[in-house]
Amino acid sequence: MDPQGKQNANGRLTQAERTEISDNRMLEAAVELISTVGPAATSLKEVGMKAGYSRGLAGQRFGSKDNLFAFVLRQVGEVWLGQLKRSTSREYGLAAINAALEEHYQFCVDAPTQVRAFYTLWFESVNAGSELAAIIGHIHERRRQDVVHWITADEGVPPSVKAKADEIAGQFCASVIGIVYYWLANPQDLQETSRLHDNLKKTMTLLLAAGGEG
Repeated sequence: MDPQGKQNANGRLTQAERTEISDNRMLEAAVELISTVGPAATSLKEVGMKAGYSRGLAGQRFGSKDNLFAFVLRQVGEVWLGQLKRSTSREYGLAAINAALEEHYQFCVDAPTQVRAFYTLWFESVNAGSELAAIIGHIHERRRQDVVHWITADEGVPPSVKAKADEIAGQFCASVIGIVYYWLANPQDLQETSRLHDNLKKTMTLLLAAGGEG
């Protein structure tokens, strides 16, 4: 039995398990710091210390702040996309769009710190030369393609709407970003944030019913 196997037999954590635990702790620490002090003031040293490790561990693990922020975006993004797929797995068309909006609002309510950190980095990525832009672009495209699929896969959606699925999906994604921006600026006003989600549902209902016009 190799040394790692002996550790397992003795009930000790494997190296992979220790790495996963430290990554999760540093993710939580990074999310908290990004959402409270902002990306510019978030340092690798502070992330490591807040996670309960040495000040150099985050630097050794990620190498740079951009790599750390990329890790945060991927991890939080995958959680969100996973929840989204579960809530829309059996839905198409307007039903899927409404389910996605309800899930998005609930994510703001249930995990506000993660949402704030994620979208703070999202908006930060628009800076010229940001290495995060490609990651955000990939996440955005996955969301847009989901909406296109919901529209084109629904047998009840007329051809005139399906022909404009890309345009409608683009409007939907842009509207969601606008709602998030409002929520970031007014985190306590969940009533208005909920109303904005409901208004987007109404807008999408009209677009799908009117062949994408309006």
